[in-house]
Order: sequence, then C-alpha cells, then structure tokens
Amino acid sequence: MTNETGFRPEYLVTSEEELRSLFPPTHEVALKKCQDRLDHHARDFMARSPFLCIGTQSPDGSADVSPRGDPRGFVHVLDDRTLAIPDRPGNNRLDTQSNIIANPSVGLLFMVPGFDETLRINGKARITRDPDLLASMAMKGRAPTIAIVVAIEEVFLHCAKAFRRSGLWDPDQLQNRDEMPSLSKMILDQTTGAPQDADEMNRIDAALEEEYAKSMY
Repeated sequence: MTNETGFRPEYLVTSEEELRSLFPPTHEVALKKCQDRLDHHARDFMARSPFLCIGTQSPDGSADVSPRGDPRGFVHVLDDRTLAIPDRPGNNRLDTQSNIIANPSVGLLFMVPGFDETLRINGKARITRDPDLLASMAMKGRAPTIAIVVAIEEVFLHCAKAFRRSGLWDPDQLQNRDEMPSLSKMILDQTTGAPQDADEMNRIDAALEEEYAKSMY
C-alpha cells in the first residue's frame, strides 16, 4: 500500500539491525581511521580549507546545518583536540549558536576547492567571547563577537565518492545562476511578495550586494 508521499511504509527500515543486514560489514580501515585528535594530515587539510558546514540540534531535536566560510585556514587549531571557529556577521537568527547552548554536540564537514575528499570532525562545542582569542581572529580590523570552540571527539577523512558522483568541482557541471531568480526575489516571493516592477527588483538586488560588501566582517 502506497501512502500520500509515494513510498510504501512496509519497506521502511526501522532498526539498526535491519539496516546493517542490507550492507556488507564495515571495512576494518573505515573503523580504524577514526581518531580522537588532530594529526598532521588533518591539520594540513584544515589549513587549506576555506569552507565548512556545521551540524547542530535544537532543544526539540530538530536538526540544522549551517555553512561557514573565510579565507583558507580560518579555523584556528588551539591544540590537538581543540579548534575554534570565528563567528562572522550573519542574519542574526543565531540558530547554530542557540543550538550549541542547548545541546553542545556538533558535526563539522571541511571542504577544500578541488579536493574530492572531505574532513569530518565530531565533538562538543561551546560559545566564547574571550577577547584575546577573538582578537586573533580579526579580519579587516574587525574581530568576531563570539567564537565557537569545539572539543574534538572524532576526526577522520572521508572518501571521494560523493564529490565524484556529483561532479561538484567539474567546470562542465557549473550552472548558469541566471536560470533561477535572485536570492532577494525568491525570499520576497516566500514572504511579503516581490515587486512586479523589474527596476525596483534590480534596486533591491543591488542593495543586497552593497550590504554584502559592508557586512562581510
């Protein structure tokens, strides 16, 4: 019997035992590669990375993933088991930060342009406003208001399959941004309604670009 979402509920996988029965055993190397601290390979990878995604969980259990980006090597390694992420200006929803206060467990995924492999780090996060640490993270003369400090519990390199399947860095896979509306247009469509006048919409788009230039740091 198919439900309204289009899949048959009798085929839902509802236990880890059932899940694992569908796959071969985990390769020994995949188990052993998980470390509890940064080695020189993880440090080198992070030093090249200008981008990461951080996964958190809200008090009610809802999941959230947020991007973080800066010049390569923006994440500070405090020691082999601790790192710090500068919290740059955003939209002030503070989803990630609020989630960390409620539930400190986080997952990080580091990416390097041109690399098909990724670096994954799981651990416990805290929010700090330590002025010395924040001053060391200043960009263009402006220190972040807070930083996210992560106590590392697991760190491991992740294979290239997802990036190779997606062709993420393949220039032939680049898409024309003009094939979708601007961010401003889409958000206005979803909220208060976008103006019908093209010149007014262009003005709003230009204002967003100006705001990017002023509020990046």
